[in-house]
Amino acid sequence: MNSEEVEKIKQAGEIARQVVVYAKEVVKSGMLLLEVVNKIEDKIVELGAKPAFPVNLSVNEIAAHCTPSFNDSEVAFGLLKVDIGVHIKGYVADTAFSLDLEDSDENKRLIEAAEAGLKAGLEKIGYGVKLGEIGKNVQEAISSYGFSPIQNLSGHEIKQYDLHAGLNIPNYDNKSDIELDEGLYAVEPFATNGSGKVRDGKPSGIYHLIKESNVRDNFAREVLKFIVEEYDSLPFCSRWIYKKFGSRGLLALRQIEQAGVLHQYPQLVEVNRGKVAQAEHSVLITKEVKIVTTNV
Repeated sequence: MNSEEVEKIKQAGEIARQVVVYAKEVVKSGMLLLEVVNKIEDKIVELGAKPAFPVNLSVNEIAAHCTPSFNDSEVAFGLLKVDIGVHIKGYVADTAFSLDLEDSDENKRLIEAAEAGLKAGLEKIGYGVKLGEIGKNVQEAISSYGFSPIQNLSGHEIKQYDLHAGLNIPNYDNKSDIELDEGLYAVEPFATNGSGKVRDGKPSGIYHLIKESNVRDNFAREVLKFIVEEYDSLPFCSRWIYKKFGSRGLLALRQIEQAGVLHQYPQLVEVNRGKVAQAEHSVLITKEVKIVTTNV
């Protein structure tokens, strides 16, 4: 990466850091999830960046890929994961934290376990470090609390306009001898009192562009053009399309998805419906330094 790219990555990280501080002040039990995401996403824009993906608000056994629809009436409760992405010209900062909104000792312990897993992963990660060694550190930290890491969720490499690029950063000892190169990575442990795996749940309303292609309907083509120009290959949601185009936009979105142009993520649910806590930071690695860009 050149100095300009590194600077944008750092700027995105600093904005993400400020947004997390703001989000922790804003989120309250009983608050509409739709209000929460609108406030957080507006704050990202106010600070001079754009959301790298819709703010994810996943409750209890839902581990990830959950964001409110445009008319959602669900409120914040339980063990809430808040996953936030910020980008400047496609250079991304990805960070997440969990909140206990029911004064539960188990929730608090799960959050501590996820944060301990994050700390252990960040301590180990670095240029030339083997992936399996990072996962081992994360797993041991979470297991020390009596919980399990979710093995089929991982951290990930990040490139410009590509949130999940190349390597995955494991949350358990997968014995991988692959060594990390220079780049930007998200360390993203999930701790659960369940079995340690997730399955696909219901559709999330979160999409990403698979390929640029034609669709028959003229209005659907207009919506697709907007998606390509506004989001590139970064994730977006039906709520954003509704905000821009109204209910016709949702119909067009369905047509575009049916044409095979978009992928819709499923919600990810712990297989035994165990509760899940999440913690995440982005870290920039070179041969000389390691910078946690989203560190609060």
